[in-house]
Amino acid sequence: MSSYELIETENVPIKAWTKGLGIEAGARAQLENAARLPIIFRHVAVMPDVHFGIGATVGSVIQTEGAIIPAAVGVDIGCGMMAVQTDLDAKLLPDSLKDLRLAIEKAVPHGRTAGGGKGDRGAWSKVPAAPGKAWAALEREYKEIVDKHKRVGAGNDVNQLGTLGGGNHFIEVCLDEADQVWFMLHSGSRGVGNRIGTYFIELAKRDMMRTHMKALPDKDLAYLMEGTDHFADYVQAVDWAQRYAMTNRKLMMDAVIKAAHVELPPFSLGELAVNCHHNYVAKEHHFGHDVFVTRKGAVRARRGDLGIIPGSMGARSYIVRGKGEEQSFHSCSHGAGRVMSRGEAKRKFTVEDHKKATEGIECRKDADVIDETPMAYKPIDKVMEAQADLVEVVHELRQVVCVKG
Repeated sequence: MSSYELIETENVPIKAWTKGLGIEAGARAQLENAARLPIIFRHVAVMPDVHFGIGATVGSVIQTEGAIIPAAVGVDIGCGMMAVQTDLDAKLLPDSLKDLRLAIEKAVPHGRTAGGGKGDRGAWSKVPAAPGKAWAALEREYKEIVDKHKRVGAGNDVNQLGTLGGGNHFIEVCLDEADQVWFMLHSGSRGVGNRIGTYFIELAKRDMMRTHMKALPDKDLAYLMEGTDHFADYVQAVDWAQRYAMTNRKLMMDAVIKAAHVELPPFSLGELAVNCHHNYVAKEHHFGHDVFVTRKGAVRARRGDLGIIPGSMGARSYIVRGKGEEQSFHSCSHGAGRVMSRGEAKRKFTVEDHKKATEGIECRKDADVIDETPMAYKPIDKVMEAQADLVEVVHELRQVVCVKG
């Protein structure tokens, strides 16, 4: 008996690992539209944290031949997770973790003010040495991309390298099943990745407007054909943004660890560290074909691959090892997945509800983070149960500190 739900469409089927969770109507319609595209290879895979997304469905794994759908990657290009294990035992932590949270917040710019412009607290006013050095390895190719596509360069870039952002991005201090301390964070390619994604989504729409936009079931699913200049430029730009995102997480983790060394007893880093994307595109080999795999809200889970599946604020998170399930295109979920919009969460829950849900966790407990409260997300235990044949759990983490943008 298969562990996925099979949804037939007029083109390729959809295979959804959503047992016990279901798929909301809006997300299902988006998935069916994607499955109708002539460039889709074999089937569309759906992860248990699936939910309606802007342009394309979050929690979808889409394989294409000879083309890429920029919206199936999204605008938070290279968004992903990083986690590092330490040898510090929980019993050595101070009784209050507020100073540690404040130290992390001071070390890593987070959130957004001033409309993202001058004085934004989520960006560097003066770029420190480490981000500056990292930018030196990225700058030349960035200039090549901007020379061809000026709009990509109209905004923040180096001054956001090593910064968190807002929304569902976070930094956490966690404890595993043996009460060992971990550091974990979630972020991507920041403003520059957003500009690249938005720009090429619109470029794909304009290109298809000249050819066969009418044949698209949804204009947001416009694609760039292999062999064209815009396709080559997008591949270069998205690859660059993914490297920026990976570098961004590494710089933040270094800053978090440095801050923790000041606030906590002496510790060393463990052997296990994971840095993985969950919004990205890669060329892979599946079912005998070389194809482009876009994972929007999904993690690669080849046999032996380590990944991170975070819960929400107040819920458990998991370090997992992939089982290499071919039907999911070697993929698993990227988190718990939302069950309601940010606006709905703010209307439905109060600060008191949020305080109760995050009891015992050192984190913000104010009206500005209610859209990220645990009740706005699917139960992580049900999400893990639905994908038991995709991954095995290596470590189970529970957070004790959470920094939100």
